Amino acid sequence: MFKSKHFLLRHVVSSLSLLAWSASCHALSYQEAIDQAEIHASELKARQNSLTAAQQRQISAGELPDPKLVTGINNMPVQGEQAWSTGQNFMTMEVIGVRQEMTNGGKREAARHMAQANVSRAGLELEVERLTIRRQTLLAWLKVYYAEQRYKVLDQLEAENHLQSLASTAQLAAAQSTAEESLQARSEAATLADRKDELVRDIATARVELSRWIGVAADQPLTGGPPAKLEPTEHLHHTLDKHPDIAVFEAQKASAQAAVDLAEAAKRPDWGVELDYEHLGPPFGDMVTVQFTIDLPIFSRTRQNPQIAAQRQELEQVAEERETMLRQHTMELETQLAEQTSLSHQIERVDQEWLPLSQEKFRLAMAAYRSGKGSLTAVLDSRRSILDIKMKRVDLEERRSNAETVLRYLSEEVQP
Repeated sequence: MFKSKHFLLRHVVSSLSLLAWSASCHALSYQEAIDQAEIHASELKARQNSLTAAQQRQISAGELPDPKLVTGINNMPVQGEQAWSTGQNFMTMEVIGVRQEMTNGGKREAARHMAQANVSRAGLELEVERLTIRRQTLLAWLKVYYAEQRYKVLDQLEAENHLQSLASTAQLAAAQSTAEESLQARSEAATLADRKDELVRDIATARVELSRWIGVAADQPLTGGPPAKLEPTEHLHHTLDKHPDIAVFEAQKASAQAAVDLAEAAKRPDWGVELDYEHLGPPFGDMVTVQFTIDLPIFSRTRQNPQIAAQRQELEQVAEERETMLRQHTMELETQLAEQTSLSHQIERVDQEWLPLSQEKFRLAMAAYRSGKGSLTAVLDSRRSILDIKMKRVDLEERRSNAETVLRYLSEEVQP
């Protein structure tokens, strides 16, 4: 759905009027945007809740089951003169006791290991979410920043074009310029206005995307520039396995291994003990009963063994998924490093070759036009060339900043 012109202009005013604001007005740096995103991100709150839940579950992991209270009446007659009497028949007894199931040590140890692995996994997933939010927020901030940089380049050229248009009008009135040249200047102004309207839309859209992460703070004017240029470092290749995206698979592996141990422990029997106090009728003495129960896992071929095999398959699956993620990170790292190097060379070439050449071409075209030996078309073409080169430089800077944002994400390590 298209936004109204009034809505678009409102966003442009908020993003381009930094110089007109007083010093007391707050402005938004990229670091402030990241901090705001971390504070307000519902995704982080959800991950924190998951971590807290895992920590609470760890407390009871590996504990014995709660004891059970046993109570009832044994051997109550239901026929004859003693029917429904609890104190006349010597076999009738009121029973109260306690029963405790004793889970074998292997199961309890495996449960503790699984709980610990789940806590580690939840903590690493929280860190992955935090890094993802930081990356996405910075990318959104950069999108606004570079859209405004394009607008400033275009705004500067439009001001120069306006002066040229006034000069052409004056020259036309003095019979020193043709009507065609005046129309060319006006046509160029209309073209620049169209491009500014497109940038108005781009800035408004970028602000909306930034608001996805920081809310209404996205309407604040930006201050400062992007993060400092990231220098390529070889250590990135050696620390990928320490990135939370990769390290989380170690926690998953520990959890899967605990599941294997738990399945294997099921082949060892659990047991239980019960102590009962039995009260008989007045003529008879009370009694005590102690009894034990023990599991008989004698059908392991169709019960425990399939479960063990399934858990081992899941353990292997985790290892394969880790390898896939590691390869993906390696590919992304190599791609972004190559992108950063290429873009840096292109920016350097723009600064040292393309921009000086286009400016010299414009200077010569203006000199020829003022001396009456050149055309306004050549002047406008050379100025348009400068605009295109400056716009290209902004595009290159944005692409390099985006690549370095990804590289910073890939360079993160799990903190000990």
